[in-house]
Amino acid sequence: MSQQKSPAARRPTIADIAKIVGVSKVSVSNALNGQPGVSEATRAKVVAAAEELGFVRNSAARALSGAKAAAVGLALCRPARMLGTEPFFMELIGGIEKVLSDASYSLALQVVPDHDRGLEAYRRWWGERHIDGAILVDLREDDARVPALEEMGLPTVVIGHPSGAGTLTPVWSDDAAAVRETMEYLAALGHRRVARVAGLTGLVHTSLRDRAFAEACADLGLRAQPVVHTDYTGEEGARATRRLLLSAERPTAVLYDNDIMAVAGLSVAQEMGLQVPRDLSIVAWDDSPLAQVVRPPLTALSRDIHAYGAHAARTLLALVTDRRAEGYEDLAPRLTPRGSTAPPVA
Repeated sequence: MSQQKSPAARRPTIADIAKIVGVSKVSVSNALNGQPGVSEATRAKVVAAAEELGFVRNSAARALSGAKAAAVGLALCRPARMLGTEPFFMELIGGIEKVLSDASYSLALQVVPDHDRGLEAYRRWWGERHIDGAILVDLREDDARVPALEEMGLPTVVIGHPSGAGTLTPVWSDDAAAVRETMEYLAALGHRRVARVAGLTGLVHTSLRDRAFAEACADLGLRAQPVVHTDYTGEEGARATRRLLLSAERPTAVLYDNDIMAVAGLSVAQEMGLQVPRDLSIVAWDDSPLAQVVRPPLTALSRDIHAYGAHAARTLLALVTDRRAEGYEDLAPRLTPRGSTAPPVA
């Protein structure tokens, strides 16, 4: 299993800056904190060296004391307005927070517009000694954040498949097995035209689910429907559902990559006069109260997301403390059949 060992790279220190500039550590501290005792030319050299190393001014006091930050960082690439409507991340963060709170650690959370800004946040937190470790989510194929965090020496747990985690420590579940179980269930009900409304392209877990879906269709003799990729929002889920239901070969079942899109798909089917599950079966990835309160309640892939976040946090704390930790494979999502799935009428 993948392990993250004590990295060769380390967090930049005042001693590193002092060595580059050729002055004492006290002079570096004075320069970074705007104190007298250094010339403007020296101050400029110190600031330039600090920025080059990723060590910024307000880290000086903590660097001199050598104190731990007792915090971990999570940069989340999502529109801030979506956080309150996305049950997965609310549950995940809740599990992380519970473990960190019990260990007297805090979570530094920042919502960013893209992964480049997220990497900037990790660099700043680490350089300023605001965090002792980090959690990385939404792992992308050939993710530039992975080698950057490896080079920084920042203890990091990746919530994502080991295939994309490099030497960072992964916490993951078997998405391919969940797709396979779902497709076998739908095939057993008699469905032969199954579509998938997926999340963002380029994400490791999206690609794994896409491949598993295609392989299951081929193995089970199902007619492969186009996979429609979206941004996970209800609006995009509704648009994708209309496109599928208006196609020449309308699917009799649709697997959605999250509960929000599945509920939106249910609404679209009903507005088009289709009965769920008589005319269309719907399966949602990741169960939630939202999936359970709609009518009919949605068949869903269920897992304990709170525990998933807790496992990630415990793994990271072990990594911060011992400088190494085993990767952790969580339980794969399990199918929970409800009223939104049934044999097709034709």
